[in-house]
Amino acid sequence: MFSWLNKKDQEDLQDDFKLDPNNIPAHVAIIMDGNGRWAQRRHLPRVAGHKQGMDTVKIITQAASDLGIKVLTLYAFSTENWKRPADEVNYLMKLPVDFFDTFVPDLIKHNVRVNVMGYTDQLPAKTQKAVADAIEDTKDCDGMVLNFALNYGSRAEITTAVQEIAQAVKTGEMEPSEVTDETISQHLMTASLGQYRDPDVVIRTSGEERISNFLLWQIAYSEFVFMAPHWPDFTPGLLQQAIYEYQHRKRRFGGLSK
Repeated sequence: MFSWLNKKDQEDLQDDFKLDPNNIPAHVAIIMDGNGRWAQRRHLPRVAGHKQGMDTVKIITQAASDLGIKVLTLYAFSTENWKRPADEVNYLMKLPVDFFDTFVPDLIKHNVRVNVMGYTDQLPAKTQKAVADAIEDTKDCDGMVLNFALNYGSRAEITTAVQEIAQAVKTGEMEPSEVTDETISQHLMTASLGQYRDPDVVIRTSGEERISNFLLWQIAYSEFVFMAPHWPDFTPGLLQQAIYEYQHRKRRFGGLSK
């Protein structure tokens, strides 16, 4: 296990958190928080934190794939992030271009497929092309899905889904009484993930304990693990620790434990 990691990253793994290989969460979602604060603590520009955060994405993708996780969803850019300073937004829009240019060959080598959800049609043309090329280049990979939430916001996603369903009702394709939980799930951006569309566990870095408009429908029964380190300091060992904590939770889904 962890054959994809270099020696330094393998050494980071924590012997105190031995995982049950039969209870690895199928879908792990991460709110990658703290890039800017990581940089500011080092008296660096915020974009330095985003650059370091990109390197962390590569390391955690490798660790998640080696663990046998089926879907790794990363909250990369929200619909609210456009409010940030223009220079920072412009830099964030360039990151996918650099990321996919350098990392897609490794993803293909290790059978990882790229998926991107969000309002990608609103992204700059070069960013859209980088996303489309990564999806196309990895389409035949059938291992872990690396799922980026890019220009994504859950309230906007749900609003779009409701509009689509309302249109179907208006045109007589379905009756209001036929709208179910499953109907709504099928109209959300995670629908293509099939049985893995709802995260088993959501991890948030940097010590903040809020959801920030992320997968509000899908996380109804997810476990949450909030961790203090900023995203650039997140390691395979910390991922292992978060999954260890998940494995020691009792998931009842509204019922009772047996």
